[in-house]
Amino acid sequence: MFIIDLNYIVPLEELDAHMADHVKYLRKYYKKNVFVASARKVPRTGGIILALADSKETVEKLIREDPFYKHELAEFTITEFLTSQYHPDLKAFLGH
Repeated sequence: MFIIDLNYIVPLEELDAHMADHVKYLRKYYKKNVFVASARKVPRTGGIILALADSKETVEKLIREDPFYKHELAEFTITEFLTSQYHPDLKAFLGH
């Protein structure tokens, strides 16, 4: 699993102009069972996306589709982690 950490680098007004396209991008990968969860940070300085993927390279490729990436509105950091403990209801979803 991967944590995609977004840090906004433009004023929120500029970011919000691309929010509808960003949400459309997120929904695309929720439908493909790649994205697990996403949310804004508090305070609103960025966001977090949890993603299932086979490699960091795959995640990097997905990020290049994000309007926030295309329009240079945020910086992206990817952290891979191996789920060693999780809620039992997630077992089938995580493929364990």
